[in-house]
Amino acid sequence: MKRFFILIVISFSLIGCQTKQADPIFHKTHEPKKENAPFSDIVQVGDLYFLAGQVGMNQTTRKLVEGGITAETKQTLENIKVVLEHHDMDMNDVVKCTVILSDIEDFAAFNEVYKTYFPQKPARTTFAAKGLAVGAKIEIECVAVKS
Repeated sequence: MKRFFILIVISFSLIGCQTKQADPIFHKTHEPKKENAPFSDIVQVGDLYFLAGQVGMNQTTRKLVEGGITAETKQTLENIKVVLEHHDMDMNDVVKCTVILSDIEDFAAFNEVYKTYFPQKPARTTFAAKGLAVGAKIEIECVAVKS
């Protein structure tokens, strides 16, 4: 019985060591025009990076790109790529995406662009919702792991 009890204590101790979390780091944006935004572009907890949702906005003009869902999807993913690169990561480090479409009928067109950016096939949730920020057709948020 003593051995069993010691094994349980050791097991719980090891589990506690593995699940200890680092304090979150709320990184400042790399985009000067977004420095007064009420959110962080990316928050780091240990090796996990939580990216805020991105839309198909040209960061220079601060306007949505023209060309519909295909153009907005490409710009959205390019915006994600820039945030990742700013933190020494790339699209291969993405392990989870949440995709919000303004119209579920755009799913096939969005997916054609999306799969060219994520050949590793991260986990994904996709749904449609009305009223995305700035009239966007798509918003994508991601979780990445820095190796």
